[in-house]
Amino acid sequence: MKFLKKILKLILGVLAIPVIYLLISLVLTSITVNESEASLNAEKTIYLSTNGVHLDIVIPVSDVDDALKKGLKMKGEKYLSFGWGDENFYLNTPTWNDLTFKTAFSAMFLKGNSLIHLTRYLGKNPKWTVVSLNEKQLSKLNMYILNAFEFDKDRNKIILENKGYAFNDDFYKAKGSYSIIKTCNSWVNSALKTSDLKSCYWTPFDFGIINKYKD
Repeated sequence: MKFLKKILKLILGVLAIPVIYLLISLVLTSITVNESEASLNAEKTIYLSTNGVHLDIVIPVSDVDDALKKGLKMKGEKYLSFGWGDENFYLNTPTWNDLTFKTAFSAMFLKGNSLIHLTRYLGKNPKWTVVSLNEKQLSKLNMYILNAFEFDKDRNKIILENKGYAFNDDFYKAKGSYSIIKTCNSWVNSALKTSDLKSCYWTPFDFGIINKYKD
């Protein structure tokens, strides 16, 4: 009987972990930082794009620094979208139907390589969420994204040739590893926070950030 009780406690303990993670995430997501800084002299506009789970940062090409644009494949597009995530997850999960338990577990709990996902757009999507910012904040955002790239010995960005999902996207080697603490969305949140833009204290979710910019 004592053995069974120990097993039951172990099972309940394991089941409690995701619940605790969710509760902590929701609390930290609800806390807004940089709220008073977000609208000062805001003359520029960027966007947040979500597929319902994963967030990207979209910047007009005219507002992307030369250092960030250097080495990126572009063909006259007007907007560049930047996302960050686990390499294995990105390359093996082009759609949510391709998601497997092994891929998800590996991304969350096993240390692996990461990638920057660059998507190029000819026009603005009306579903994108508008983020207003000033020149200083835009400069910080450009620097944050630039510093997320991994470079070769000649300081060139490292592209994964022919690995994009479609004609308008590519993957580049990135710094850091994905985890339950550093997710694709927490990366976006950190980009906004570092740039003195309205953001969550911390969040693994897309909706927490999006809700900060709803009218």
